[in-house]
Amino acid sequence: MIKMLTKRACNQYDVTIFQTPKYRERKGYKEVYRILIPANSREHCLQETFSRFNVTDRIPTNYEGRFLATGDIILIDEGRGGQYYYQLKPGGWFPINRIIIR
Repeated sequence: MIKMLTKRACNQYDVTIFQTPKYRERKGYKEVYRILIPANSREHCLQETFSRFNVTDRIPTNYEGRFLATGDIILIDEGRGGQYYYQLKPGGWFPINRIIIR
């Protein structure tokens, strides 16, 4: 009973993945895939997205991008809660300004 009361609700996060046509490019980001990810927080959502798109058996069949790698960008759209952009860098996911995508 206590676990049920203290457990955070699992939300559906609207996630969009942006990648460049070639690995390690800095310009030309294109939307590659959009998916709903169930998670408890934005950080958990980033972890789930990374694990889903870097494990061959978990990748959706209609996904046409490559594995997530350094430089790739993820948009987490929380509707009224705002839009949050994160870029994968050698130390993990870091928040960025959306200007980089243009």
